[in-house]
Amino acid sequence: MRNIRILSARILAAAIGTALASGAMAQANRATTNVPATAGVPEFRDPKTGQVWTPETVGQSTAAPTGPQDKAFDPSAQDAPGKVAEQRVQGRPLGTVPITAGPSTPILAMDGATLRAVPGQRWQIVMYLDNNSGNAVDPVIECRFLNGGNTVMTTRALVARTGPGVRQGLLIYGPRTTLFVDSSSCNVVSP
Repeated sequence: MRNIRILSARILAAAIGTALASGAMAQANRATTNVPATAGVPEFRDPKTGQVWTPETVGQSTAAPTGPQDKAFDPSAQDAPGKVAEQRVQGRPLGTVPITAGPSTPILAMDGATLRAVPGQRWQIVMYLDNNSGNAVDPVIECRFLNGGNTVMTTRALVARTGPGVRQGLLIYGPRTTLFVDSSSCNVVSP
């Protein structure tokens, strides 16, 4: 009887061992069949076009050209006309300044220049211009509208005759606001 129990225990142990081994093998096979194999290269499927992109193919030309709405704006790459635009400017008298033009004081002095954009219209420079001389002058001011140090547009403002000792406010127009401008530079060209 003791031998039958030992034999039964061995048969039972063998059956349990076989069942565990086949369960482990089933789990091993199951795990390998449920995990998709990767090619080692990350991929991205564009939900709009269905195109599959990889690091090797991204940015390459496709059948459909990329429209401007899908391109990132690079303000340093903008192409602006290189000609000088002339405009006639009528200043608005704001008061008087002492007549001090001489070796250490210029005939014309600019100050308080501000660059601003009027949405949907143009870039503007608002500034003050003082005639420090005792004579009427016809000022010419040249302004450069810049982006990263590069000229986007140059404009020459022909200011209406300015009386002696007059301080006036000026508005000088620049390029359309569709062009990016980050600074400006103005200087008196004449007198």
